Amino acid sequence: MLWDRAAAERVMSFFPDVLRLAGGKFEGRPFVLHPSQQFKIGSIFGWKKADGKRRFRRVYIEEGKGNGKSPLAAGIGMYCLLADGEARAEVYAAASIKSQAMVLFRDAVAMWQQSTLLRKKLTSSGGVVIWSLADLATGSFFRPISSDEAHSGPRPSCALCDEVHEMPSRITIEMLERGFKFRDQPLLVMSTNSGSDRNSVCWEEHQHAVRVAAGTKTPDAEFTYVGEAIDDDTFAFVCALDVGDDPLTDPTCWPKANPLLGTILKPEYLDGVVKQALALPGRLNNILRLHFCTWTDADTAWMSRPALEAVLHDFNPADHSGEDVYAGIDLSATTDLTALAIVVPTGPDKNGRPTFDAWVEAWTPGDTLAERALRDQAPYDVWVRQGWLNEVPGRKLIGFDYVAARLAEINSEHPVKELAFDAYGFKKNLEPELDALGLTIPLVEHPQGGKKKGKESELWMPGSKMALETLIFERRIRLRRSPLLISAMMSAAVEGDAFGNFWFSKRRATQRIDPLIALAMAVGAAVGPNAEGVSVYMTSERPDGFLFV
Repeated sequence: MLWDRAAAERVMSFFPDVLRLAGGKFEGRPFVLHPSQQFKIGSIFGWKKADGKRRFRRVYIEEGKGNGKSPLAAGIGMYCLLADGEARAEVYAAASIKSQAMVLFRDAVAMWQQSTLLRKKLTSSGGVVIWSLADLATGSFFRPISSDEAHSGPRPSCALCDEVHEMPSRITIEMLERGFKFRDQPLLVMSTNSGSDRNSVCWEEHQHAVRVAAGTKTPDAEFTYVGEAIDDDTFAFVCALDVGDDPLTDPTCWPKANPLLGTILKPEYLDGVVKQALALPGRLNNILRLHFCTWTDADTAWMSRPALEAVLHDFNPADHSGEDVYAGIDLSATTDLTALAIVVPTGPDKNGRPTFDAWVEAWTPGDTLAERALRDQAPYDVWVRQGWLNEVPGRKLIGFDYVAARLAEINSEHPVKELAFDAYGFKKNLEPELDALGLTIPLVEHPQGGKKKGKESELWMPGSKMALETLIFERRIRLRRSPLLISAMMSAAVEGDAFGNFWFSKRRATQRIDPLIALAMAVGAAVGPNAEGVSVYMTSERPDGFLFV
């Protein structure tokens, strides 16, 4: 590897000499790079391979909100458009949807509007909303692109992916990188806040970047640099707090996640968001994620990640062949998933308390899979390929004959003692399919809300939610590890009434929680409405790291 100081300085001088900032007090001011930005730009463009081409082809930047990620990426795009020496350069501001791609591109347009030099050099397309900047002399352009357009075969010299944590899948990035084969030194720049979905493309890129920066595939808690060659084509700049840091009580740790603190990002602003987090606990996770680079789960957490990880296991449901099971089903209305959960009693623990194994299955309409993955920000296509989600024909509703057939199959392998159901849609949609198969499974009504109990079973969601929480807290249930279930449980939020009854809220959840609803119903059926040993209800964070609300 070679260090080309002249190349690094050329790009770093391009920013203040050519680019102008826009907005508020920065309107029209030269883009003077902060030292942390100089480090990024110098590293990206200064390190070369032996043949003189750039060392880094992939860039991952993760830092707190308000640290200038989008303007920096837009500036990189402008340089690659005008001064990178690339014939017919194609620069894209990319995102899963066009509106998100336009956020970064608008920063580039603002730079063009502020700079006399750029206005002379580049030609815009569009009216009030500009959608392309082109250098007609070289046949180069800079424009936004979304995942549906990425299928048209772009040949990017530079691709800028902003807010990667909002991408539902890897489709956009993969399409752009496929076009890199036409370029000698293409550049992919990914910039983002921390996210909340550990089944996402952003989490994969985050993990890879951390390993690259630590120089090992197995970094320790301190991210000690080891020096293994993980990926010499990737430049990783990942901000994070250290173990033990508490941004809510210790402002001295704030710069670790916010390198531009004190310049464009004022301490007074962060002090304000910290006060919001302390006053409004429901905003805590979102603030930790956006401003302090903490990977959280749901923006309003139902439980902590350690609580779930402690009960996740890899086991084969076939191990329980022939054993009695309890089931819960959450039927889809129009755009939901249909989810089925199975709970198996596994015998008392050493204290004589009941223990269980559980797993979930789910179905989704295949004809609209891609568009719903985009809308829900969930990798349904990946889960289908991996076997965690069943894709069946249909646009909005699945054929419930598929579900009935699967229930019959399960019943032949694991006799179903009870199937918990919500009356809404069951009598009309699934019960006729069960009757058509001659399947006689004992049915127990289990409403999903918090206002009423089953007419005969006395099952209701507040009780089943408490039972599931207790089993998780006491580690008396093993949940088969599944990205579908993990996503549902980590996206869950709750609502309650004045009497202290709480239930899961689909309205407030950050992702589809149908598998969790089905799991709670199945647990309710398995333990019964008044089961002994499963009625402890936790309402606060405990010293051992569990959190239920």
